[in-house]
Amino acid sequence: MSSYYRKSAQKKSVLKEFKVLIVSVIMFWVIEILDFVVFKGSLDRYGIQPHSLIGLRGILFAPFLHGGFGHLIANTIPFVTLGWLTMIQETSDFYIVSLLSAIVGGIGVWVFGAPTSVHIGASIVIYGYLGFLLLRGYFQKNIPSIALSIFVALAYGGLVWGIFPSQIGVSWQGHLFGFIGGAIAAKMIAQEKKFRG
Repeated sequence: MSSYYRKSAQKKSVLKEFKVLIVSVIMFWVIEILDFVVFKGSLDRYGIQPHSLIGLRGILFAPFLHGGFGHLIANTIPFVTLGWLTMIQETSDFYIVSLLSAIVGGIGVWVFGAPTSVHIGASIVIYGYLGFLLLRGYFQKNIPSIALSIFVALAYGGLVWGIFPSQIGVSWQGHLFGFIGGAIAAKMIAQEKKFRG
Protein backbone atom coordinates (compact mmCIF):
# COMPACT_ATOMS: atom_id res chain seq x y z
CA MET A 1 0.00 0.00 0.00
CA SER A 2 1.41 3.42 -0.96
CA SER A 3 2.14 6.09 1.63
CA TYR A 4 -0.75 8.22 0.29
CA TYR A 5 -3.36 5.46 0.65
CA ARG A 6 -2.01 4.46 4.06
CA LYS A 7 -2.34 8.06 5.31
CA SER A 8 -5.81 8.33 3.76
CA ALA A 9 -6.92 5.12 5.53
CA GLN A 10 -5.51 6.35 8.85
CA LYS A 11 -7.31 9.69 8.43
CA LYS A 12 -10.62 7.94 7.72
CA SER A 13 -10.11 5.70 10.77
CA VAL A 14 -9.48 8.67 13.09
CA LEU A 15 -12.50 10.53 11.68
CA LYS A 16 -14.66 7.44 12.21
CA GLU A 17 -13.46 7.11 15.81
CA PHE A 18 -14.18 10.73 16.64
CA LYS A 19 -17.58 10.50 14.94
CA VAL A 20 -18.53 7.61 17.24
CA LEU A 21 -17.43 9.57 20.31
CA ILE A 22 -19.07 12.86 19.28
CA VAL A 23 -22.39 11.15 18.44
CA SER A 24 -22.32 9.49 21.88
CA VAL A 25 -21.60 12.80 23.63
CA ILE A 26 -24.36 14.55 21.67
CA MET A 27 -26.78 11.84 22.82
CA PHE A 28 -25.75 12.40 26.45
CA TRP A 29 -26.29 16.15 26.17
CA VAL A 30 -29.58 15.97 24.24
CA ILE A 31 -31.01 13.54 26.79
CA GLU A 32 -29.88 15.71 29.73
CA ILE A 33 -31.29 18.88 28.14
CA LEU A 34 -34.61 17.12 27.51
CA ASP A 35 -34.60 15.77 31.07
CA PHE A 36 -34.00 19.28 32.45
CA VAL A 37 -36.35 21.24 30.17
CA VAL A 38 -39.17 18.80 29.39
CA PHE A 39 -39.13 16.01 32.00
CA LYS A 40 -37.95 18.08 35.00
CA GLY A 41 -35.43 15.44 36.06
CA SER A 42 -37.89 12.54 36.02
CA LEU A 43 -35.86 10.51 33.49
CA ASP A 44 -33.37 9.69 36.25
CA ARG A 45 -35.80 7.12 37.63
CA TYR A 46 -34.84 4.95 34.65
CA GLY A 47 -31.41 4.40 36.21
CA ILE A 48 -30.37 1.18 37.93
CA GLN A 49 -32.53 0.47 40.98
CA PRO A 50 -30.83 -2.29 42.99
CA HIS A 51 -32.84 -5.38 43.98
CA SER A 52 -35.86 -4.23 41.93
CA LEU A 53 -36.90 -6.17 38.84
CA ILE A 54 -38.01 -2.97 37.10
CA GLY A 55 -34.65 -1.50 38.09
CA LEU A 56 -32.86 -3.92 35.75
CA ARG A 57 -33.87 -1.69 32.83
CA GLY A 58 -31.36 0.81 34.16
CA ILE A 59 -28.51 -1.41 32.95
CA LEU A 60 -29.45 -0.23 29.46
CA PHE A 61 -30.40 3.38 30.28
CA ALA A 62 -28.13 4.44 33.16
CA PRO A 63 -25.01 5.35 31.11
CA PHE A 64 -27.08 7.90 29.15
CA LEU A 65 -28.58 9.61 32.22
CA HIS A 66 -26.91 12.19 34.47
CA GLY A 67 -27.78 13.98 37.67
CA GLY A 68 -27.52 17.49 36.22
CA PHE A 69 -25.15 19.33 33.93
CA GLY A 70 -22.30 19.36 36.46
CA HIS A 71 -22.37 15.55 36.52
CA LEU A 72 -22.49 15.42 32.72
CA ILE A 73 -19.62 17.90 32.27
CA ALA A 74 -17.47 15.89 34.71
CA ASN A 75 -18.07 12.76 32.62
CA THR A 76 -17.75 14.24 29.12
CA ILE A 77 -13.97 14.80 28.96
CA PRO A 78 -12.88 11.41 30.42
CA PHE A 79 -15.47 9.68 28.22
CA VAL A 80 -13.97 11.24 25.09
CA THR A 81 -10.30 10.79 26.05
CA LEU A 82 -10.49 7.29 27.54
CA GLY A 83 -13.03 6.23 24.90
CA TRP A 84 -10.67 7.30 22.12
CA LEU A 85 -7.70 5.55 23.74
CA THR A 86 -9.86 2.41 24.01
CA MET A 87 -10.42 2.37 20.24
CA ILE A 88 -6.89 3.45 19.30
CA GLN A 89 -5.90 -0.08 18.19
CA GLU A 90 -9.28 -1.21 16.88
CA THR A 91 -12.59 0.66 16.85
CA SER A 92 -14.40 -2.58 17.70
CA ASP A 93 -12.63 -2.62 21.09
CA PHE A 94 -14.69 0.44 22.07
CA TYR A 95 -17.98 -1.36 21.46
CA ILE A 96 -16.90 -4.53 23.25
CA VAL A 97 -15.59 -2.66 26.30
CA SER A 98 -18.63 -0.35 26.42
CA LEU A 99 -21.04 -3.29 26.33
CA LEU A 100 -19.19 -5.47 28.84
CA SER A 101 -18.58 -2.68 31.32
CA ALA A 102 -22.23 -1.57 31.11
CA ILE A 103 -23.52 -5.12 31.67
CA VAL A 104 -21.04 -6.24 34.34
CA GLY A 105 -21.14 -2.83 36.00
CA GLY A 106 -24.92 -2.71 35.87
CA ILE A 107 -25.38 -6.18 37.33
CA GLY A 108 -22.84 -5.41 40.06
CA VAL A 109 -24.71 -2.24 40.99
CA TRP A 110 -28.06 -4.05 40.93
CA VAL A 111 -26.78 -6.79 43.26
CA PHE A 112 -24.65 -4.73 45.66
CA GLY A 113 -26.20 -1.26 45.58
CA ALA A 114 -28.46 0.07 48.34
CA PRO A 115 -32.11 -0.97 47.74
CA THR A 116 -33.48 2.59 47.82
CA SER A 117 -30.79 4.10 45.56
CA VAL A 118 -30.84 4.94 41.85
CA HIS A 119 -27.56 4.80 39.92
CA ILE A 120 -26.98 6.83 36.76
CA GLY A 121 -24.10 8.19 34.71
CA ALA A 122 -21.58 7.36 31.99
CA SER A 123 -18.90 6.77 34.64
CA ILE A 124 -19.89 3.10 34.67
CA VAL A 125 -18.43 2.75 31.15
CA ILE A 126 -15.67 5.32 31.75
CA TYR A 127 -14.33 3.07 34.51
CA GLY A 128 -14.68 0.18 32.07
CA TYR A 129 -12.37 2.00 29.67
CA LEU A 130 -9.99 2.67 32.55
CA GLY A 131 -9.88 -1.00 33.59
CA PHE A 132 -9.40 -2.08 29.98
CA LEU A 133 -6.60 0.39 29.29
CA LEU A 134 -4.72 -0.27 32.52
CA LEU A 135 -4.76 -4.03 31.99
CA ARG A 136 -4.50 -4.43 28.22
CA GLY A 137 -0.69 -4.19 28.45
CA TYR A 138 -0.62 -7.00 31.01
CA PHE A 139 -2.85 -9.27 28.92
CA GLN A 140 -1.57 -8.44 25.41
CA LYS A 141 2.13 -8.28 26.38
CA ASN A 142 3.26 -6.15 23.45
CA ILE A 143 5.15 -2.86 23.56
CA PRO A 144 2.36 -0.56 22.23
CA SER A 145 -0.20 -1.98 24.70
CA ILE A 146 2.22 -1.82 27.64
CA ALA A 147 3.18 1.77 26.73
CA LEU A 148 -0.51 2.73 26.53
CA SER A 149 -1.22 1.14 29.93
CA ILE A 150 1.68 3.05 31.49
CA PHE A 151 0.52 6.32 29.92
CA VAL A 152 -3.04 5.83 31.20
CA ALA A 153 -1.74 4.90 34.67
CA LEU A 154 0.25 8.14 34.79
CA ALA A 155 -2.48 10.35 33.32
CA TYR A 156 -5.61 8.82 34.85
CA GLY A 157 -4.41 6.47 37.59
CA GLY A 158 -5.91 8.72 40.26
CA LEU A 159 -9.38 7.73 39.07
CA VAL A 160 -8.81 4.27 40.53
CA TRP A 161 -9.64 5.67 43.99
CA GLY A 162 -13.20 6.06 42.71
CA ILE A 163 -13.78 2.31 43.00
CA PHE A 164 -13.74 2.64 46.80
CA PRO A 165 -16.63 4.01 48.91
CA SER A 166 -15.43 7.51 49.69
CA GLN A 167 -18.11 10.06 48.79
CA ILE A 168 -21.83 10.09 49.52
CA GLY A 169 -23.93 10.18 46.36
CA VAL A 170 -21.21 8.70 44.14
CA SER A 171 -21.80 5.19 42.80
CA TRP A 172 -18.56 3.49 43.75
CA GLN A 173 -20.29 0.20 42.94
CA GLY A 174 -20.76 1.39 39.35
CA HIS A 175 -17.11 2.44 39.20
CA LEU A 176 -15.86 -0.84 40.69
CA PHE A 177 -17.93 -3.21 38.58
CA GLY A 178 -17.52 -1.10 35.44
CA PHE A 179 -13.75 -1.38 36.01
CA ILE A 180 -14.10 -5.15 36.41
CA GLY A 181 -16.09 -5.31 33.17
CA GLY A 182 -13.28 -3.44 31.41
CA ALA A 183 -10.70 -5.83 32.86
CA ILE A 184 -12.71 -8.81 31.61
CA ALA A 185 -12.87 -7.19 28.17
CA ALA A 186 -9.08 -6.68 28.20
CA LYS A 187 -8.54 -10.38 28.80
CA MET A 188 -11.13 -11.47 26.23
CA ILE A 189 -9.78 -9.18 23.51
CA ALA A 190 -6.18 -10.27 24.22
CA GLN A 191 -7.20 -13.93 23.91
CA GLU A 192 -9.08 -13.22 20.68
CA LYS A 193 -6.07 -11.40 19.18
CA LYS A 194 -3.80 -14.27 20.21
CA PHE A 195 -6.17 -16.77 18.60
CA ARG A 196 -6.19 -14.77 15.36
CA GLY A 197 -2.47 -15.08 15.32
